[in-house]
Amino acid sequence: MDKNIRQRLEADLNVAMSRLRQMGGAVAVEELPGAIGNNSPFADEVDEIQANESREIGFATRELLVERVNRLSVALDRLAEGEYGTCVECGEEISPARLQAMPEVQTCVRCQDRIERLGRQYEPEETEVLVDEE
Repeated sequence: MDKNIRQRLEADLNVAMSRLRQMGGAVAVEELPGAIGNNSPFADEVDEIQANESREIGFATRELLVERVNRLSVALDRLAEGEYGTCVECGEEISPARLQAMPEVQTCVRCQDRIERLGRQYEPEETEVLVDEE
């Protein structure tokens, strides 16, 4: 079963990485000086607004893809460590249906609901390191 999970995670990771590569220059924008009019690449303000909106959508899409790539990478690490499928919040098993729908999840439905109600994303607690100063 780990082999199938690994293959699914790796396939999803490859698709997300491929989409990121395709977007590479798609969200880049040139800042062109000049007022709206003859010196501008935009015929009117509506064109400029549409170009800005398109650029912002590209940035948002790219950010979501980067976040997914990171989550998939963490899921592969957790699989290698034998921790895949265990909720990072409560330690209970994550339902197979949830993992099938979103193989990169780290929390069970109950904990994810609590996290969303609290208005935060999962952030692992940092381990406090005590340094003995002499």
